Parts: sequence; C-alpha cells; structure tokens
Amino acid sequence: MPHVGAVFATIAGVMAIMLHSSIHKIEEGHLAVYYRSLFSVGPFFHCQRKDKQHSSTTLQTDEIKNVPCGTSGGVMIYFDRIEVVNMLVPSAVVDIVRNYTADYDKTLIFNKIHHELNQFCSVHTLQEVYIELFDIIDENLKTALQKDLNAMAPGLTIQAVRVTKPKIPESIRRNFELMEAEKTRLLITAQTQKVVEKEAETERKKAIIEAQKVAQVAEIHFKQKVMEKETEKKISEIEDAAFLAREKAKADAEYYTAAKSAEANQLKLTPEYLELMKYQAIAANSKIYFGQDIPNMFVEGNNIPSKPLPSPDLPNTESDSFKRK
Repeated sequence: MPHVGAVFATIAGVMAIMLHSSIHKIEEGHLAVYYRSLFSVGPFFHCQRKDKQHSSTTLQTDEIKNVPCGTSGGVMIYFDRIEVVNMLVPSAVVDIVRNYTADYDKTLIFNKIHHELNQFCSVHTLQEVYIELFDIIDENLKTALQKDLNAMAPGLTIQAVRVTKPKIPESIRRNFELMEAEKTRLLITAQTQKVVEKEAETERKKAIIEAQKVAQVAEIHFKQKVMEKETEKKISEIEDAAFLAREKAKADAEYYTAAKSAEANQLKLTPEYLELMKYQAIAANSKIYFGQDIPNMFVEGNNIPSKPLPSPDLPNTESDSFKRK
C-alpha cells in the first residue's frame, strides 16, 4: 500500500507540474510559438510537452556592434554601432520562425548587415566612406536589406537603419581633423571674401544710385529752366505780337484818318472854297495896305502872295494914298 500511494503522489505531482506549465503569459505586442513533443512518464503514461518562444510584432530595434569594414585602400575601420529598426507582421511569424527559428534577426539582419557593409566598403576609399558617402550608407543598407527580405522573409520590413561614425586609425583621424580644419578655414576665408565683395558691391550700387539721383535731379532742374525760358519766350512773343498788333492798328488808324482827311481836302479844293478861305485869311490879319504903288496885297505876318486887287476909284488926296487901320 505505501508503494501505491507513492505512485499516485508522483502522478499527481507530474500532473500539477504539467497543469502549471500549460498556463502562459504573453506580453502585449508579442506572439507565442509553441513546439509540441511527446515524452513518457513510466511505462504506461505518455504526455505531450509544449515549448514556447515569443516573437515581437511591434517595432523593435536590433543593434549590431563593432562591425569591421575594410576600405578599397586597405584601411580597416570599425562601425561602433548600427541600429536596424524592423517590424514583423503577425501573419508571417509562423513561417519565418519555422524557416529561420525565433532568432531570425541574427540570420536575416545581423549577418546581412555585415555582408552589405563590407561590400560597400570594399569598393570605396576611406575618404568616401568616412566623409563623402557617409550620409548614404544607412539608406543603402536599408534598401539592400529590404530587397533580400522581400524574397527570403516576406512580412519582415525594415523601417530605418542608423549608422554611427566609424572608428579609424588615430593617425588618419588626426589628418582628417587637420584637413577638416583647413577646409573650415578656407570656407571662413571664402565667406569673408564674399562678405567683403558683397559690401563693396553694395557700396558701388549705393554710389550708382546716388549718382543717378543727382543726375536725375539735375536733369529735372535743367528741364525746369528750359521750360521757364520757353515760357518767357512765349510770353515775349505774345507781348511782341500784341505790341505789333497795337502799332499796326494805330498806323492803320492814322493812315485811315490821313486818307480820309486827304479825300475831304480833295473834295474841298474848289474855287469857291479857296476864295472863301482867302477872305477868311484876310479877315484874320490885323493890317492891310492898299495903294497905287502897291501892286500886290501884302499882309503883315504872312508871306502869302495874292492876286493884284483892282484899284478902287477913290478921290485923290495930297499924297495920292491913304492908310487905314
């Protein structure tokens, strides 16, 4: 009886262990992959054992450290750390784990990074790897990894690759530092020269603008003076034209007056009018002399000759003449 109790106790313990092992906790963002196998407990009891492994289906970052890389010039450099951000879709977990085990990233990512990085370094110089082409290394690695994964492990995608600056021999590093310092100095000199040239160009443009402004102001003043002179000329021409018109009108008026006066005089020159004028002139004189010894009439104060007047039949006096005032 004690032997039978021990057997039952053993069976109960094994069952308890199996029951405890059948309860698994799976973290958020992971899938569990179970491996089934048969094992025997005693001669009459067989049981299935399940082994499990977890695979992440969220973004994860794999780090590959201290990756050696030989350049085309024979210089060995080391990349201290390369980070690969990747994600496994849930539907591809079983196939990828079945083909590459739960450590699929070692086969598909780690080894591939070593291979692709050495391929890149072997065809480029240290100058290109360390300086000129360093900015495209991560993109080249991502493209090469994803191309192979699309064929070998669909469902595993590379989100990003981050490559740190490689370690190079100290003597070469110092030379690069000196070279970079010299480049920096040359860049500063070039920038200083550009600033000086820009300032000189600015001063030249300012001088040109000032000269143009002075020239434009002078041109405006010149045009203003020309306009003033032209205005004065026009005013003078208008005044001259007005004066000429006045003088012409005045001359025309005088000519018209003289012509009309001449016409009037022409009309007046009749024997009767002349006789009338003669007597009027005679009447206007203060002294008139008559006598036989004076054949002609003489008027004092006038030199106008007149026709001889007929001698009046007057009585003779002692002097045969008389004087009348």
